[in-house]
Amino acid sequence: MDVFIVYIVVAAVLFIGSFMAKRRFGLLGLAIAAGSILSGIWSYGVELMVGGVGLPSGPLTTAVVQSTIIILPAGVLLFHGYTYKTLFGRVIGAGLFAILATAFLIEPLGHVLMPHGLGANIYSWLVDNRDMIIGVGLTLAVLDLFTTKPIQLADKKR
Repeated sequence: MDVFIVYIVVAAVLFIGSFMAKRRFGLLGLAIAAGSILSGIWSYGVELMVGGVGLPSGPLTTAVVQSTIIILPAGVLLFHGYTYKTLFGRVIGAGLFAILATAFLIEPLGHVLMPHGLGANIYSWLVDNRDMIIGVGLTLAVLDLFTTKPIQLADKKR
């Protein structure tokens, strides 16, 4: 059950961050996907740099480095981009972002978290359905980008 609680806490932190920033899900969702790609490319090199600094190398370091690289692009974009105007949009967008980001973080956090009991069943379901969650989430992110209207400048109205 411990693994399940950790994922719930991670999802809650991601939800609160996205909700408070009011940012649209589409941009944040694609940023998480970019972070996942960058994690696959850069994680080995960053782990070597972290080891060179003197921090211990191991599964925990790997999980922290990969998770940080995955979250970093979306974290930067939390302070820039289109926002939701309604509370309902903010709640739905933040929920979808938390689900998508947690799906991307299943693999790196799985290196250090050992599931057992009911948590093992939930974890195995999440791992089995990770690709479907990510696929649907990224499709919704692209659709959200299509529904975004550009900001009209006040000067154009004159």
